[in-house]
Amino acid sequence: MDLAFLHPLYEHQGPWASVYVGTPPHTEDAPHERHLAAVAVARELSARGADEDTCVAVREALEDLRHASEPHGRAVFARAGQVVLDPPLTRAPEAGVVRWGPLPHTAPLLELAGEDPLCVVAYVDRKGADFELRGALGRRDAGSVAGKQWPVHRTSTADWSERHFQLRVENTWEHNAAEIADALAVCQEETGADLLILVGEEREKRSVRERLPKRLHDLVVEAEHGAGSRLLDEDVERTRAGHVRQRAERELERFLAARAPGDDGRPGAVEGVPALVEAAREHRIDELLIRPDGPDAHREVWIGEDPDQLAVRRTDLKILGEQNSWSARADDALIRSAVATGAPALSVTPATGAAEAAGASGEEVPVGGLGALLRWT
Repeated sequence: MDLAFLHPLYEHQGPWASVYVGTPPHTEDAPHERHLAAVAVARELSARGADEDTCVAVREALEDLRHASEPHGRAVFARAGQVVLDPPLTRAPEAGVVRWGPLPHTAPLLELAGEDPLCVVAYVDRKGADFELRGALGRRDAGSVAGKQWPVHRTSTADWSERHFQLRVENTWEHNAAEIADALAVCQEETGADLLILVGEEREKRSVRERLPKRLHDLVVEAEHGAGSRLLDEDVERTRAGHVRQRAERELERFLAARAPGDDGRPGAVEGVPALVEAAREHRIDELLIRPDGPDAHREVWIGEDPDQLAVRRTDLKILGEQNSWSARADDALIRSAVATGAPALSVTPATGAAEAAGASGEEVPVGGLGALLRWT
């Protein structure tokens, strides 16, 4: 997950209100339920020590969600009477989250607004293709391409005199496949799609796939549906979930391989809070891996005003010359450091199969739930 959108949260000191809420079902009672929920959240923030202006700002933001179209919900981050960021969620939270602390509680975003593959579904036939953009927030038309319309069907006769016509049909198919592939490549570049799903007959799908630029080959998935079919939401969601799982498994495999020292004697990955804190202070985190249910995720660390001012013990910060310090969750403190250095973060929860295959001991990885791939240059 690219964390750049979180920069506004670290331009100001806390304390911060962090709230995650789901979208209620569309019923006649939904507006009233949203109002009651907003009031309850504001009351809970107040009980946790939040100032009145911030409680009011959060309550008003939540009540405004009555008119929002997001199907899953939102996260709201506020301080000093202002909502600074309120990203939509791509998954509904199982339960509401209300926090008041020195740092925004951003770790849940990795699962609730993190890996959200955007898909272009290409409905391919011999005459052209229709493109549809599909994501967690819905679907929309993404254009179409019309190739040569004739000839596209072979004749049934095997007479040698028809060979010239059959060759023209083959040429039409190849021309149209190239046109579709070119248009699909442009569509992917314009939308930034993470996946390209081809729907149609086997030959047409294969012809288009072969003509796509090599950089896109790993993004292509061929649906089982034939020509004339339309993918249901659950079909797309299954493909998107598979993509997320495979990416998490790949990163976890990289992490497992990098834990051993390299030729220079230095490991390419670390895990555990002390090692991660040291890596964060030295700006060596290249990618942060988090298993939210791990015990280290909510372990206490100490932070200063700047992202690289963090330590396992409060006295360590004083030794480093930092006079002001606050207690914070390890996952949130490490995410702040990752944002400052441009490192991405990833929830490895979808890669449970790879985690179980970590070794004979069946250890969960990263150990404690927090790990990182390192940069050394």
